[in-house]
Amino acid sequence: MFIGEGPGFNEDRQGRPFVGPAGQFLDELLLSIGLKREDVFITNMVKCRPPNNRDPFPGEISACSRYLDAQIDSIKPTVIVPLGRHALARWFPRDSISKVRARPRVFDGITIFPLYHPAAALHNGALRATIEADFAKLGALLREREEHGTPSEDDAQDEAGGSQQLSMF
Repeated sequence: MFIGEGPGFNEDRQGRPFVGPAGQFLDELLLSIGLKREDVFITNMVKCRPPNNRDPFPGEISACSRYLDAQIDSIKPTVIVPLGRHALARWFPRDSISKVRARPRVFDGITIFPLYHPAAALHNGALRATIEADFAKLGALLREREEHGTPSEDDAQDEAGGSQQLSMF
């Protein structure tokens, strides 16, 4: 399950997440690790486009959280990929995407694997290679899980060495 920030102009018009330039790059990234859009579930933190494409406010994220909770409960993903800082903040509100990207953590059996939002490469071309390399790490993680199964919660620990629990807020 990939979770972005919110719909942009193209997404708002089409009613489908990641269909604009960032979505095209996401499709390329998925293909680079042997996946197609049909193989994954893609959604956003907020379900409506914020005015002037601004960052979503905390109240907007909170108002939409029950919809995201329902999607997570329905899909039952074993891996969630928060794309960008707003999605990351759902699980790690104090962490910076630049510091925790491409580092898996497990909460209640769900691996959280934060990555830069694909749009970051559109705004800063220097990040493209980093995003591609991070996606390769995601591909390796998924291949490892396919070959050896899902790690247990006891196997995954945070950087401090302690087990963590998923906080769904």
